[in-house]
Amino acid sequence: MTDAPLLLYVVKQLELATRSRLDAVLKESGVTALQYTALSVLERRPTMSAADLARASFVRAQSAADLIGALERRGLIERRIDPDNRRRMLISLTTEGRAFLDAYDPRVEELEEQMLAELGPEDRESFRTFLDTARRALS
Repeated sequence: MTDAPLLLYVVKQLELATRSRLDAVLKESGVTALQYTALSVLERRPTMSAADLARASFVRAQSAADLIGALERRGLIERRIDPDNRRRMLISLTTEGRAFLDAYDPRVEELEEQMLAELGPEDRESFRTFLDTARRALS
């Protein structure tokens, strides 16, 4: 038996550390780490339903409603009726939302670079692969 902590514990510590640092990077903007995550998801998938955005942003439906409302009030996203299903709303970034990401993505990339600074390119790719494999195993 080893004295090393469980990997689950290490992963949680990493999550808490990155969330804290991301909150610090975003503090002056008034956007939370969860809101930034939702915006970055919409950047990769330009139009999503609220339910899809909630799943992709790792929040519950109620939290997603609050998150979406806050982003919409700030003018960073917009909702419109899905032409294929009039009961469903589609969410997308606004011009202001894209500008926000243009301003903050480099700061977030610097944070990621700081986290990975001691890893070479092959180790970085392996780290990403290992994390993604573990995530898929629990999905």
